[in-house]
Order: sequence, then C-alpha cells, then structure tokens
Amino acid sequence: MKIVYMGTPDFSVPPLEKMIEAGHEIVAVVTQPDKPKGRSGEPAPSPVKECALGHGLKILQPKKIREAEVVAELKTLGADIFVVAAFGQILSQEVLDIPKFGCVNIHASLLPKYRGAAPIQMCILNGDKTTGVTIMQMNAGMDTGDILITKEIPIEEDDTAGTLFDKLMYLGADLIVEALPKIENGELTPTPQNDAEATKCGKISKDMGCINWSDSAEKISYLVRGMNPWPSAFTKLNGKMLKIWKAKKVAGEATGDVGTVAAVSKESFTVNTGEGLLEITELQLEGKKRMATSAFLVGYKLNAGDNLG
Repeated sequence: MKIVYMGTPDFSVPPLEKMIEAGHEIVAVVTQPDKPKGRSGEPAPSPVKECALGHGLKILQPKKIREAEVVAELKTLGADIFVVAAFGQILSQEVLDIPKFGCVNIHASLLPKYRGAAPIQMCILNGDKTTGVTIMQMNAGMDTGDILITKEIPIEEDDTAGTLFDKLMYLGADLIVEALPKIENGELTPTPQNDAEATKCGKISKDMGCINWSDSAEKISYLVRGMNPWPSAFTKLNGKMLKIWKAKKVAGEATGDVGTVAAVSKESFTVNTGEGLLEITELQLEGKKRMATSAFLVGYKLNAGDNLG
C-alpha cells in the first residue's frame, strides 16, 4: 500500500520500520517540527524524522496540519491510507477524508478504555492486569473511531510505564503490519466503540508523581511503577527530594503515622502508609545517583520513625 505515516516520538519508530520492512511504499512521513533540545537549545529532529532521514523518505513538518497548503500537498501524494501513531496534532475531517482507506491510528490501550494522551501510565496507576493495542479507524473525535483490530497482553507485576511502553511499541508495529493487508482486502469489520465504557486520560504532569502517604501501600506501588521513568514518584527526606524507583506492598500493618519509617534492614526500609506497609528497594536522593536501597543505607543513617514527605 501507499502510505503517509504520521508520528513523532520513539513509540512511532518501530511501526515505520516494520511497514518499510513489509514492503509498503511510504510516500511521505509527517512529523512535528524540530524542537530545541539540551543545553545548547539547538533544534533537534524527532525520532521519527531521524528514522525517515535514514531511509531517504520525503518528510513534512507542518506547524499545523490543518493549514490549506499542507492539506493540498497531502492530496497530491496519492496515498491509499494514512497511518498515525503518537503524531501530536489533531487531524481535520478534510485530512481524514483524503486517502481511499481513510486514516488509522495505533493506540496503546484497549479502546474504549483510556482514550487520550497517557494510556500506558494510566493502566498501571489503576492497577490493571491487562492492556494492549488498538488499530482504530480515525474520525474527528479523540480516539473515538471504530475499532478494526486489537491485541491484548498481560501487565506483569514488575512492569513500569517504561517497560510497558516498549512492549506496546513493538506490539503496535506488529499489529499495524498485520492489519494493513486486511484493511486493503476488506477483511476487517469496523466495530463502533461503546461510549458508555469509555475512559479518558490527559497528559502526565510532574506533580502527579508526588506521593501521598495517606494512600494505601498498593496504590503507592502503582504510582511508583506508573511514574517510572518520568516524572518518577517522589517524596522528601530531610528537606531533599527523594525519588522512589522501586517499591512494593509487603505483609503487615502500619505501626506509626503515615509517611514515617516503620523499620530498617540492610537491604531496604518500610514506610507506614494509609493502609499497610510499603518496602522501598531502589531510590535516588537529590544530588545523588539512582541506587539500590541497600547501597543507600551504607552511607545514610535512617531510623524507624523518621518522616518522609
């Protein structure tokens, strides 16, 4: 198929690579404009642009894909379908109507659950046991189009937003390659989403990582995993930021005020929460490297009753 591919971050790279590998003709790649990066502030290309450059593909970087001249250029490309994965702009109905087979989106959840910007983080924050990828026929709404094909995977107990991101990124790449010939041959039946079952999720903000020790140990463990690698779950220790990278609920009841250290061992320490105990096994104190709690405790004196937060 002749494809216009729209994507921007790391998540969008494997689908592009897979479609090229499968023999599809990528007539253009549309990605966000270069943005300042690092201390120099020099404009840097998106991961998708870097991939497209490596394959010698035509690249478009519109500030607004709705602009008349951009729409006009898209119409000249003769694409059979537009494939979208984390592009970062809303497509107008005029754009959606250009290709013969319309526009399809690779979405990292099992729609209609978790429409929006942060489905990977939210499924962990909510303690879900499964997630997956949906290939969706796009319409003018936010992730509201008909479902074409889905693939479900389990969420493992040690999955973080980072590990799940990678799993869903490659799953999405495989699923779009599976879906494209079926779309072309009319083998997929679009299934309308049940709006009554829909949930929405906005962007993740840095303050969402702040630990509320009044929450249950289980909920805080989900926060630690869901905020890893960004923005991380964090608290305070003697006025310094303490990032918590690995933590789990352990047996036992809270023995003191929420946010206080319940017990300290050579390997870890536990914290009293609103419900149960949370064991901290990996952390990072402000100004220090990320490390196992056992290494941290060698150089830092922590006692039962010390307060976090």
